[in-house]
Amino acid sequence: MNIEHIAMYVNDLEAAKLFFVKYFNATSNEGYHNKTTDFRSYFLSFEDGARLEIMNKPMMEDGVKSIAHTGYIHIAFSLGSKEAVDELTQRMQQDGYEVVSGPRTTGDGYYESCIIGIEGNQIEITV
Repeated sequence: MNIEHIAMYVNDLEAAKLFFVKYFNATSNEGYHNKTTDFRSYFLSFEDGARLEIMNKPMMEDGVKSIAHTGYIHIAFSLGSKEAVDELTQRMQQDGYEVVSGPRTTGDGYYESCIIGIEGNQIEITV
């Protein structure tokens, strides 16, 4: 068994798509639009076959996103090397994204950094 895809609602669908394309080399489908409900989505595919569906619809709730809450908390991307983690962390920080930890080796042996990415969602960058 494997996870087929993960989905997240976003306020700015185009900005979210560009974020994942720019920083994580995602490729996007042409998108979907249900004209009756005004639901819109893109499926983003990553090099290893993982997929993320980003979605938008009218009248969504947009609560505060704290770093420590129940439920899904972050998406982790494995880049393959410490150097790649360092480089992407620095690039995202220079582009104005908040680095909340790292790059560092965690107590359980991961080399990682955590960034507050698009629309306040936490992104983990790891080897």
